[in-house]
Amino acid sequence: MKRRRHNWGSGFARTALAFLSIAIAASAPVRARSQASSAPAVREVTDETGRLVRLPAQVRRIVSLAPSLTETVYALGLEDKLVGDTDYCDYPPDAAKKHKVGGAINPNMEEIAALKPDVVLVVKSLNRLETVRALEQLGIPVYSADPHTVIGVIESMKKLSEVLGAEPAGAELEKKLRDRLAAMQTKLKDSPSKRVFFVVWTEPLQSIGRKTFIADLLTYSGATSVVDSQQDWPKYSMEEAVLLQPEYLVFASSHSENVKNDVEALATKPGWSAMEAIQKRKIAVVSDAINRPGPRIVDAVEELARQIHPEVFGGKN
Repeated sequence: MKRRRHNWGSGFARTALAFLSIAIAASAPVRARSQASSAPAVREVTDETGRLVRLPAQVRRIVSLAPSLTETVYALGLEDKLVGDTDYCDYPPDAAKKHKVGGAINPNMEEIAALKPDVVLVVKSLNRLETVRALEQLGIPVYSADPHTVIGVIESMKKLSEVLGAEPAGAELEKKLRDRLAAMQTKLKDSPSKRVFFVVWTEPLQSIGRKTFIADLLTYSGATSVVDSQQDWPKYSMEEAVLLQPEYLVFASSHSENVKNDVEALATKPGWSAMEAIQKRKIAVVSDAINRPGPRIVDAVEELARQIHPEVFGGKN
């Protein structure tokens, strides 16, 4: 009688395979949960232009394409997360040491992408829509600010603090700036508003429209722009400017002495010499903070108010 041979190897293999299949099936949910927990959390926010932006739950790497936003990042205490900014981001002084990605109008996309930012910050009135679209095509989230008034600037910074995860710092900054504005209004409440012409550029002569945040800033400083234009940056002929006859000419510069020297040169030119403000040297020179819708905006309000209302602040002009 033939003995039936048992294939022990084959049977063991089948049994082992069955146990392995059960083990894999049992571990699959655990592995899936582990992968899900390690995946970066994403949240959606709406920026100030109404765009929906998808960001990591925690923003760790920021690129700023506007000096005002760079200043805001520092004011919120997030400078360690700022991995890049523009050639013109020079305040505070440490901002000049950050990795530069080009200008606000023509940033280097390759430089930005290499920094692997969680978000790129832009300002609608400064940065181009083409820049935003190019960054989006690279899969880089872009958050746009779009303030138009002094209070709008403060609220914009508060909102940005929430987006970047610095809510307490944003709330503190908002309160401090609002309190300083209120104090300035109290000081100026009995002083007549001064008629001013804000000079953006001298050749060609360019000023500000009534819907810009600078025009609103003037009112907080106890001034009123003599320019009434719907355009943000209207150009004027010298003859038109002379007819407006402002009480003060207002210039912005980080080097006030240079501007004063330039004004002396302007006084000798045809047209300018016909302006009463030039004849009486009623010139106010404010730091470039007045051009930046950021945390130094109230500094600019106070600077200008002191110069055009010496009667309030005990100065001479």
